[in-house]
Amino acid sequence: MSQYIFSIIVPCYNRSDEIIDLIHSFKKQTFQKDKFEVLLVDDGSTDNTAEIVSQLIDSMPFRIRFFQRNHEGPGPARNYGMSQAEGEYFLFIDSDCIADPDWLTRLAEAIEKEKPDAFGGPDSVLDNFTPLQKAIDFAMTSFLTTGGMRGHSKKKLAKFYPRSFNMGIHRNIFKTLGGMGTLRHGQDLEFSRRIVASGARVISIPDAVVYHKRRTSLRKFFRQIFNWGVARINLTLIDNGILEPLHFIPSLGAFGYILIAILAPFHRYLFYLWLIGTSVALGLLTVIFFAALKRYRDLRAALLAPIVSLTQVFAYGFGFTAGFWKRVVLKNKEYTGFVKKYYK
Repeated sequence: MSQYIFSIIVPCYNRSDEIIDLIHSFKKQTFQKDKFEVLLVDDGSTDNTAEIVSQLIDSMPFRIRFFQRNHEGPGPARNYGMSQAEGEYFLFIDSDCIADPDWLTRLAEAIEKEKPDAFGGPDSVLDNFTPLQKAIDFAMTSFLTTGGMRGHSKKKLAKFYPRSFNMGIHRNIFKTLGGMGTLRHGQDLEFSRRIVASGARVISIPDAVVYHKRRTSLRKFFRQIFNWGVARINLTLIDNGILEPLHFIPSLGAFGYILIAILAPFHRYLFYLWLIGTSVALGLLTVIFFAALKRYRDLRAALLAPIVSLTQVFAYGFGFTAGFWKRVVLKNKEYTGFVKKYYK
């Protein structure tokens, strides 16, 4: 039996500046340092990731293993990490995250109590994150904007599936089900879906938190969410159980509003419908502003939250529709949206 309870697997691609913060967050863990190992899988980085890691390895009180591979994407990188891991549980965290000091302790406590086969936790922000990062955090985690899908709320409008920014599995899951697929976006969701479908016990651990450094511009955020909309269609063609009614709302809302706005000047009833829709939207955006202000106590983040939330709705809706058009209507074999490489 291995001495390691946890093997923390981190795929990284040109994130040398952020990997430093992540590694130091492992150093601050309240969990026993000799009970976990960290596997950094460099996915073809062209920056100084290797140099940074080599400087840190010997100074850390826990085991770090560093692997360099050709660029294939986060799914294959995580699979390679799992093939090399020695721990009883495999943990996934993104390279742009920071683990809370009690992250491993909270996971260990939940595992001892619940005996899960797989699990996931939420992501959040730190006080020193930028107002935009806080606004993006709100848009991606609030029940108002996501329906509780990402594990932050006990109330959920869609099923919870662990995501690779904060996820863990027992090593036997990898042995029996294999690893993640090769999709550029959404491979972790498809993996979680397979785990749930296998009958494995999957739980949410809401107090096992990681802090996620999200996109640094609205443009990058739009492209990311657009690709997620495309990914939902790609995933549905693999497993139609992944598609739920909630996933249609951004597309229907975005295109429905635009269509009604175009036709409103030509028909009185459509104008009234547009007026009602606009009033409801403004009311919801106002609620989002005050909810964000209450959560972060940051006026700039609160002012950005409605803008970011609208960006998220339209980006996902456009991506979802583009994916449907390319893959379902035109029968294209592949479509991934924006092709710029990034790790989510």
